[in-house]
Amino acid sequence: MAREVTSGAQLRNVLHSVSKVLQRGDIVIINQVPIKDTYAEAFDFLATRVIITADTLEWAMEAARAAVGFGASIIGCGAECGIEGEVKDTPDGRPGVSILVFARTPEDLDGQLQGRVGMCVLTCPTTAAFNGLTSEKTVATGGFLRHFGDSYEYVEEKDGRRLWHVPMMDGEFIMEEIFGYVSGIGGGNFIIMGRDRTSTLAVAAAAAAEMRKVPNVILPFPGGVVRSGSRVGGANYDFLPAATNALFCPTLRPKVDKSLVAEGATCVYEMIVDGLDMGSVKEAMKVGIKAACREGIVEITAGNYGDKLGKHRIRLYDVIK
Repeated sequence: MAREVTSGAQLRNVLHSVSKVLQRGDIVIINQVPIKDTYAEAFDFLATRVIITADTLEWAMEAARAAVGFGASIIGCGAECGIEGEVKDTPDGRPGVSILVFARTPEDLDGQLQGRVGMCVLTCPTTAAFNGLTSEKTVATGGFLRHFGDSYEYVEEKDGRRLWHVPMMDGEFIMEEIFGYVSGIGGGNFIIMGRDRTSTLAVAAAAAAEMRKVPNVILPFPGGVVRSGSRVGGANYDFLPAATNALFCPTLRPKVDKSLVAEGATCVYEMIVDGLDMGSVKEAMKVGIKAACREGIVEITAGNYGDKLGKHRIRLYDVIK
């Protein structure tokens, strides 16, 4: 029986067209972009989901954007927050959006919800706020915020939910009494190194768009892309909780020992993802890494800090395989 012979050129064309993951020795390469054999250092969080509804999707989104503002990093914001996405089947049947909020302790989580729901959702025309997580662990944020009604508020039991109705100038703000929370994961990450800023930022934005399609995760930083990669504590200012990570700054490559900036890279962006569970974080990292392996990118790596930040090591090779 004759065996079909494939030429070297034909084989290269096939491999290029299918865009597969290749392995050369100990190095994994995707679309000619090497993936460094390293890990992302992640940490434990507490997480909750708030479903925001309104008469229109535009007003629900307006409230959601305001509620997650100033929620990029736990370092200085008190919480990490983001819009998870549109919700089709909402508790009151109206257009809705879900947000995720991550904090360190139940008290911190409750305080963040009080401020974000109380100042940004309750105040927004036509909105309501519902618990989006079923859990035995809860915070009674709505039970506190209902006092804005100044004794004119009233409670309703409906579909297993305890809902507070607070009088407003356009009707009533309806808010669930309790919000469930779970143990989540923060700090999933990978780092994109590119030849120039324009193309690297375009690739990072495209990766963020793919990552946002994964349920149960958020990208808390502006646009999902981080320019300010940081280290734990300052190397030269001991009063800082975090400082610029000199090892990943291209302009410092000739000035610091053991720079981690790859040869040929002039721009570095970090992609950070928080999730309700480890599986979702890994899935978001996987689709993001694969989307980032494009022309102009010279290396994909990850941020880790000697286990000073968290106990979870997410190995890039385990994620992409």
